[in-house]
Amino acid sequence: MEQVILKASDLDEFLTDQDHAVVTEMDELYAQALETMRVLNSSPNEDRQRRAKKELIDLYQEMGDRMKDLTTQESRIRVYSFRTPRAVHGEASRLIAKLRDTRTQHSEFVYYIQRAYELLFNLAYAEPDNHQKNHLIVRTPVTDPVQNFAVHKIPDVDGVLENTVMCVMLRGALLPSMIMSKEIQEYTSTGYVTPFALFRISRDDTKMESNMEYILDLDRSYFDLEALHDKDLIFADPMNATGGSLVTIVQYLYKCGIKPRSIRFFNAISALKGSLRITRAIEDAVVYTLWMDPVLNEAAYILPGLGDAGDRLNGSDSEDTPRNIIQLIADYGSTISNLYRSQVRAIEQTVLGGHRK
Repeated sequence: MEQVILKASDLDEFLTDQDHAVVTEMDELYAQALETMRVLNSSPNEDRQRRAKKELIDLYQEMGDRMKDLTTQESRIRVYSFRTPRAVHGEASRLIAKLRDTRTQHSEFVYYIQRAYELLFNLAYAEPDNHQKNHLIVRTPVTDPVQNFAVHKIPDVDGVLENTVMCVMLRGALLPSMIMSKEIQEYTSTGYVTPFALFRISRDDTKMESNMEYILDLDRSYFDLEALHDKDLIFADPMNATGGSLVTIVQYLYKCGIKPRSIRFFNAISALKGSLRITRAIEDAVVYTLWMDPVLNEAAYILPGLGDAGDRLNGSDSEDTPRNIIQLIADYGSTISNLYRSQVRAIEQTVLGGHRK
């Protein structure tokens, strides 16, 4: 089996002394939050509950302020809730709350992921001050007294988007990648459908965050190396915990002599440490995230996080019969498959066309 393996120790070498200090500060603040959560979860005393809630709110405010101060100094880490007007923060906050909630069922979870990536796309590409305008002329259903047409102004982002390739880090990243590709198709005046590159990468969950290994399985990946050179590569994954998967793939591309024109990574939630690792390890990579969480636990899961996003989007696989990319798409059902039919077709061409390293 042909594999590429990256170790957590390699990732941490990219962090600066200041990065390590900030990560440690977040760990200390979150340790205080965990003690408060224990009170909320166990104490029946209403007064203690009230004090614990206030303390938790204050701690999250402090962590949020600290992360905002740090990331606003980092031009390549763009957090929706830190960079957009305060008037729209409530929408993002409520959306993330629904994604986190244990009561949010599968169909709702998919809906909120779709909304999350629409907001992220706008953050990256549709800022009105950054682009000229295209005019979109559409035929409406109204034909009396003549066939009616409507004119809409949209950002002129053709030059930015028509060089993109959608790079999928499988399972949890599949649907977000399809959503991003659909947004590109809708925003370009030509209806550009991105090519896809499919990478089979996993982390060794028998290990802890401190000694984690990231394993790129080249035998079960589908991509054309040359088609990635001088392209704008987009990666979309609901969660960016450690940054290890993305760094593993990009370092492999570099070693193969592939130099992307740009790399953009889109997450619903990103851990501070994972964002820092990516921007330190990958030259010119930009991380876009709807929400930033402060810490990782010892098993390399985001806290407070939202659980296993891949399982919540796709359902869990049995160890004996893991689904391939085509089976995952089939499990989405006809509604999603029809909505993203151009993207499904492009993925099928990649897999069935034999593009395998």
